[in-house]
Amino acid sequence: MPEPRVPDAEPEAFARLRAFVSTGRTRTETTVTEIPSPSRIAPYSIALAADVSGVVHGVDSDLGTGRFIALHDPDEPEGWGGAYRIVTFAQAPLEPEIGVDEFVADVTWSWLVDALDAHGARYANASGTATKIISRGYGELATQGDGAQLELRASWTPLDDDLTPHVQAWEEIVAMLAGLPPASDGVSLLAPRRLARD
Repeated sequence: MPEPRVPDAEPEAFARLRAFVSTGRTRTETTVTEIPSPSRIAPYSIALAADVSGVVHGVDSDLGTGRFIALHDPDEPEGWGGAYRIVTFAQAPLEPEIGVDEFVADVTWSWLVDALDAHGARYANASGTATKIISRGYGELATQGDGAQLELRASWTPLDDDLTPHVQAWEEIVAMLAGLPPASDGVSLLAPRRLARD
């Protein structure tokens, strides 16, 4: 089997993505930083972390956190449908009353699709899961009471090498899962997100 071809230099798309993050034009409610990226999935990758409420990366925010990984392989692996693939993760706690809503996972996926469209992110081959987790403490953890968490894992193939709209859509999802309103037109809160916080 021939060795995969490795590009001579990191894709310019990654440099543009770093430049965008460094300008500080991300949402004011989140802290976005570059983190170590996986090295064995593709010849090149870049990874970002977002934490809500200005929490410095290293300690995930109690309000919401997320990861964004952009992969580049000029050999266009089967299933990608292109030379780039984006893999994302976002999670946030929910009020238990919202966590039991049978439609909360469907709404979460629709937010992702709406955010990508609202930011003009062209993509194909989207896939993912939206998972709600309901928990109850027992024994010495009984005082924690009931809890709920919502988690979105998604991947898709950008149709061009402008990754900035994809990062903006992901950051919007991280913020929305934390109960913040959308920052762009075309994305709406379809249901009350959570109770007021103390």
